[in-house]
Amino acid sequence: MRHIIVGIDPGKTAAIACLDLDGRVARLATGRFAGLQWFIEQIKVTGLPVVIAGDKKRPDSLVEKLATIFDAVLFVPGSDISVEKKKNIVSGAASNLHERDALAAATIAYNSYAGKLRQAERLAKQSNAETDHVKAMVIKKYSVYEVLNNKNAGRRLVRRFQG
Repeated sequence: MRHIIVGIDPGKTAAIACLDLDGRVARLATGRFAGLQWFIEQIKVTGLPVVIAGDKKRPDSLVEKLATIFDAVLFVPGSDISVEKKKNIVSGAASNLHERDALAAATIAYNSYAGKLRQAERLAKQSNAETDHVKAMVIKKYSVYEVLNNKNAGRRLVRRFQG
């Protein structure tokens, strides 16, 4: 199963945006009166979350819960993301403003790791290692060297989400 970065927009009308670790959209979905279980199901059918992101400096409790449930990195921006910035980041890729907000959160989170992910991909390919796994472990604060030289690094992460 692939690793993903998840952007969350909670509320009466909620949305989720999942990106793979190459920054491509893996899922965009909107739900009315969607609760915690809806988000969990949307995530599970898409992949293993490494990052759960919100668009507010102070994350919503649902965003925090999801990060805890999946043992994912909680990503929050340094300040609330403005509507104008969200529009510029997403530029028509979402079908409604809730998906726009979720996709903006996921994209900003992805962009914050992009340089490290490119480096991890390059080194993983040179070592014939599984690129997605190496990238996920780098986000989880392992060094590329540690992941490549310790084949067991991160096995806990994979086992935890298979159940």
